[in-house]
Amino acid sequence: MANIDKNAPGSFCWIELSTSDQGAAKTFYASLFHWSADDRPMGPDQFYTMFQIDGRNAAAAYTILKDEVAMGIPPHWNLYIAVDSADDIASQAAKLGGKVLAPAFDVMDVGRMAVIQDPTGAVFCVWQARRHQGIGISGVEGTLCWADLNTPDPARARDFYAGLFGWQLEVSEGDSSGYLHIKNGDRHIGGIPPVREQSPNAPPHWLLYFQVADVDAIAAQATSLGAKFYVPPMTIEHVGRMAVMADPQGAVSAIFTPSPRG
Repeated sequence: MANIDKNAPGSFCWIELSTSDQGAAKTFYASLFHWSADDRPMGPDQFYTMFQIDGRNAAAAYTILKDEVAMGIPPHWNLYIAVDSADDIASQAAKLGGKVLAPAFDVMDVGRMAVIQDPTGAVFCVWQARRHQGIGISGVEGTLCWADLNTPDPARARDFYAGLFGWQLEVSEGDSSGYLHIKNGDRHIGGIPPVREQSPNAPPHWLLYFQVADVDAIAAQATSLGAKFYVPPMTIEHVGRMAVMADPQGAVSAIFTPSPRG
């Protein structure tokens, strides 16, 4: 386990669930990942749920907004990337061919954010921390451990994100799959799978991975709780075991158990 007091620029710093049934989602993820829930008022008849592990923030949830529903957006996970200046990054994203869906704005006194769509269609948020630093724990069951960008144009995405965050995106030596690893500073944080391994029916998106002790056991439990699996438990040689699921409300994420280190 590692406690996180500050998320480095370019790192995945926060995740939040936009769901059609916040109460049911709290029950599902508490059962699956042993998250505790801290509900905080955010308006009339609305609250923002902070999910915690050992008293440290791991994720959040809110009821999907009416304008998202009107646009046909289903329940989903939002990915936030840490930045020093949300304004500067939003401006740079536009210059690199991205679309700023929501210009930088203050979230009370906890931080400043912007919502951006990359040139290939995937949406993410940037977070300039103030009082809320974001994810405060890693390396234990139920924490974010990876994120994959599923995109029909990996080369275009590589140029965009490298220019925006300074990420290194490269194929590992001896890997013939074409998978691009994302490296932020000295840490590998995610990747871009080759197009042939992506679902042709899914729009461009970021897929979050949660660390678990036993993918098969968690998959069985998730199924009993109403989840649907798009990719059943499978082994990635020398990497680990993973599965892709939709929770009972339809939000998609992945679970992952790393291979034992020899």
